[in-house]
Amino acid sequence: MRVFVTGASGFIGSAVVRDLLAAGHDVIGLARSHAAAESVAAAGATVHRGDLDDLESLRMGASAADGVVHTAYNHDFSVGRPEAAAADRRAIEAMAETLAGSGRPLVITSGTGRRAPGQLATEDVLPDPTIDPTGRVATELLATSFIERGVRISVVRFPPSVHGRGDHGFVPRLIDIARRKGVSAFPGEGANRWPAVHRLDAAHLFRLAVESAPAGARLHGVGDEGVPVREIAEVIGRHLNVPVASVALDQAADHFGFLGAFYAADLPASSAITQQLLGWHPEQPGLIADLEEGHYFAKDQLAAAS
Repeated sequence: MRVFVTGASGFIGSAVVRDLLAAGHDVIGLARSHAAAESVAAAGATVHRGDLDDLESLRMGASAADGVVHTAYNHDFSVGRPEAAAADRRAIEAMAETLAGSGRPLVITSGTGRRAPGQLATEDVLPDPTIDPTGRVATELLATSFIERGVRISVVRFPPSVHGRGDHGFVPRLIDIARRKGVSAFPGEGANRWPAVHRLDAAHLFRLAVESAPAGARLHGVGDEGVPVREIAEVIGRHLNVPVASVALDQAADHFGFLGAFYAADLPASSAITQQLLGWHPEQPGLIADLEEGHYFAKDQLAAAS
């Protein structure tokens, strides 16, 4: 296959590119900057210049490919979540319209989301438009509406932590907070759980999805079903040599900032259906083992997250 990958130089997208190339596919990688273009070319992919706001570049990339893997997303919190999600939907719509009637695959990215406390998130739970009318739920619904227009849409949902070398997401921010405040904290009792997956396992799932996921498949890229956040805090505290302590739930926002409510949520998720459907099985280290390797605490890793 010739696969068009958005976010091809990003944390997950760059791993997707390598996985696809290693499996013998040709890859067209979207690059929005000179540095990104150099990274895509160095990996062995064909560079396609553009970004999520350049809808014509997305249409051209999709039209030149046998399938699309869409990993790009604007994670700049200063932009605003509704605006980032709206841009994502415009990009998906542009590519899906280009693929309409072809039967070609388009794999998009979503999240495992949250359920009632203690309830395990599974692939067979359909998105409820009343819960998240402007975010990932709306994006899933828009994408899957193109199934009846002849696009093999599949959705890969990821947990809060996609981890590995080069991570600049939530876990590095928690490490930075612990370093600055001199304490590695966890909310309440710390028994609430975060699911996680290694970026290389995530990349492999994307490849399997574009190759063979049936139209309408909702897939969970979950390795750890739920790591108690106290265990995360304990590893961080040990590596930074700072105390580990509980923060009252009503003080979590003051201590963790925008991460407060999210870090206190119980978000367990399963990938059992995905593993059975596609034969995908996580093989990389889990979140705690990855943290224990120490690379999250190197100066270059912390600088990338700040």
